[in-house]
Amino acid sequence: MSMQAVAVTGLGVVSPHGSDAAAMFEALLQGRSAIAPVFPELPKPACAATVAFDPLQWFTKMQLTGVDRVSQLAVAAADLALRDAGVPGDVAPERLGVYAGCGMGGAAALEAAYRGGGRVPPLTIPAFMPNAPAAHVAMRHKVLGPVLTYSVACASSAVAIAEAAAAVQRGDLDVAIAGGSEALIVPGVVLAWQAMHTLAAFDEGMAATSVRPFAADRSGFALGEGAAFVVLESAERARARGARIHARLAGWGISSDAAHLTKPDAAGQARALNAALRRADLAPRDVGYCNAHGTATKAGDLVECEALAQVFGDALPGLAVSSTKALHGHLLGAAGALEAVVTVQALAQRRLPPNAHCSAPDPECRVPLVPAEGAAAPQLAAAISNSFAFGGTNAVLLFTRD
Repeated sequence: MSMQAVAVTGLGVVSPHGSDAAAMFEALLQGRSAIAPVFPELPKPACAATVAFDPLQWFTKMQLTGVDRVSQLAVAAADLALRDAGVPGDVAPERLGVYAGCGMGGAAALEAAYRGGGRVPPLTIPAFMPNAPAAHVAMRHKVLGPVLTYSVACASSAVAIAEAAAAVQRGDLDVAIAGGSEALIVPGVVLAWQAMHTLAAFDEGMAATSVRPFAADRSGFALGEGAAFVVLESAERARARGARIHARLAGWGISSDAAHLTKPDAAGQARALNAALRRADLAPRDVGYCNAHGTATKAGDLVECEALAQVFGDALPGLAVSSTKALHGHLLGAAGALEAVVTVQALAQRRLPPNAHCSAPDPECRVPLVPAEGAAAPQLAAAISNSFAFGGTNAVLLFTRD
């Protein structure tokens, strides 16, 4: 069976930097942080990157009944991706699929149930179930093909995109809507993450610069919310209908550490990186940019740098690395999709977003970081996006210019 090249023809985001993918990318290039203080009532200061979102642009008031914010964001981002792709209406519904990642489901619905004083809304279950975002996207677009949800913590939406690409490549589908959504900025979730001691510490007035990936003084990440989807189809089909191709999804790799639930493993991450390179039939020297997982935790950043060094070896000096989580926060289940969109734009424009707030890089994180002002990359031909999750699942997406 011949394998088809997979084209990215649509990009859609509802992000802490807005709902226009191009404007979001410009904000990241400028180093604009969307991280700000949240929930002053909590006993410990907290910050996060939130989305300004009006659901009435996408739903009627009646339609919003029982639809959690996580599904609202997903519907909007998927709609925007399909508009960008200009997918014609003659795609057979059975040949259209939805592949979505979501780590925590409808956090707002659960929070309301717990804090409701004994009265639980009757639609709490369908509102918070992690597959609700995919289901709502499918219902909106009458998708009769596979509608699948991947809940793999921070790798959820990267895995979803990889699985969608595999289906398109095999010829199982004509078009896949792939990405993820997360909306977990509620007090209970923030308190839970604070209890893990993984969130960034910050002084008053310094929340915006609190996340410092690969910096010697890094202290953790800030949660973010949002949704991002891409439209995938075969390159042959895209050209036949005259579609704009943002990039090709040339390779992907998925691996498991099988070592520890929360402690990352360089060998496992290296397996995913090598798998993506093999699938794309590329050598490390061919890849010029890495949008890193880069959570700004002490252990996580160091292990990721070790994995990159293992795989890239002598080619490591030619790899520019940045983690945009410093600016849009960590979207958990939606992180891989949002960062995939950023990586595609970096490749298409040959401009690299900065590794922000890192005035003093950790000398043990031996990777070439994109400077605070960003960088031009006129020869950039291939780029990767890393997503490494609690539970030990690793996902790497590798994009090339068409």
